[in-house]
Amino acid sequence: MLIKASAKFIRISPSRLREVMDCVRGKEVVTAQGILLNISKRAKEYIKKVLASAIANAKVKGFNPDQLYISKITADGGPMWKRFKAAAFGRATKIKKRTSHITIELDLKVDK
Repeated sequence: MLIKASAKFIRISPSRLREVMDCVRGKEVVTAQGILLNISKRAKEYIKKVLASAIANAKVKGFNPDQLYISKITADGGPMWKRFKAAAFGRATKIKKRTSHITIELDLKVDK
């Protein structure tokens, strides 16, 4: 792990983020950015922002983004907002509005 970036309390469920994360896990940074441009899911916007932050962190440390790949990308569950919705016969049903924590770690490619 050389470069790390994270975003916390993102207002989307971790399972929806993981669908998009599986597409870019282990890819080179430039390739991952291209993949994220062509995916039509709302989760891509959050992942793009965190990836851009990781790339900016890499530039500050003196690394070239062409040398990096995504070594680790995770979506962990955050706290849930608990709400109630009216139901039949005077009852109420629970609604869990899930949040997520995104973490991206970049590492140098090993040339063989």
